Amino acid sequence: GAEMGLTCVALGLDHRHIYGMTQNMIEAGVTCLGYWTGGAPETLPGFQSRFPHLPRFATLQEALVCGADLALISAIPSDRSQLTIQAMQEGMDVMSDKPGCTTLAQLEQIKACVAQTGRIWSVNFSERFETPASTLASQLVADGAIGKVVQTVGLGPHRLNRATRPDWFFRKACFGGILTDIASHQIDQFLHYTGSQAAEVVHAFTANYANLEDPELQDFGEISLRSDMGTGYIRVDWFTPDALPNWGDGRLTILGTQGYIELRKYVDVGGQPGTDHVILVNGDRCEKIDASGAGLPYFERLAHDIEHRSETAMRQAHCFTVMELALRAQQMADER
Repeated sequence: GAEMGLTCVALGLDHRHIYGMTQNMIEAGVTCLGYWTGGAPETLPGFQSRFPHLPRFATLQEALVCGADLALISAIPSDRSQLTIQAMQEGMDVMSDKPGCTTLAQLEQIKACVAQTGRIWSVNFSERFETPASTLASQLVADGAIGKVVQTVGLGPHRLNRATRPDWFFRKACFGGILTDIASHQIDQFLHYTGSQAAEVVHAFTANYANLEDPELQDFGEISLRSDMGTGYIRVDWFTPDALPNWGDGRLTILGTQGYIELRKYVDVGGQPGTDHVILVNGDRCEKIDASGAGLPYFERLAHDIEHRSETAMRQAHCFTVMELALRAQQMADER
């Protein structure tokens, strides 16, 4: 846990990811001082019921000067970069929900602020950092269980939940496009599991196939990536069917020269119950592993990094690169 009595504050509750961000930092030993959010987002009652003891700051300015070490930011995506910069200028490190920003200009402003303030900007890529299956996969890859990783295939299907979505969800200027909004998860995983420092967007495509009454929504997107370590294919969508018991059948397949790993992170249709199913096939193992106990080290590592100014949770350069690639892919798709 946090030896020095670290504290955090939540700024903006517009996405449900703020629940896990707050809970996991509390479990890592960080004390939450309270929250500020604009208006009454749909997520507010859920946040208040999960954290009934947390006070709500009346104004953003009060929240910014509360003395917290870490700001947790899950505002409307297009508003996150400005809040990030304000928090850093008040001396806070930042954990942002993804996407951490929605334009390349915003990303440049965040980079400049990090350089100027020395603060940490960490985007919580929850499809890796909040899934024990990904923790086990990282250990297996590091142990050489599948040889050299040469390719990843990341699938990120999501449930639309149209009836409960706020207005901003359907406005591209607010959510940034499907590749910016969702595919940053899979870009993070490609770079992480292949060990790539940089990559090139070879192909990027988006479409609105089934939601023409919402012309700015993109319900399908795909990206092809290439680096000096390997290649990656990414597909994201808003087509999760009603019968699936959760929000999406998110999967990742990691191909190595001596085997492969498949993560069935959230559900194993027709197979074992529960979450975090890891399939490992190599020269002497062919099995499905229950990875639900593998842990979520990102949060304790981030607390450590806040105290020691280190980079154990995620390298700052990696975070920048993921968001840059997502934004460039979105731009490439938009210009088609």
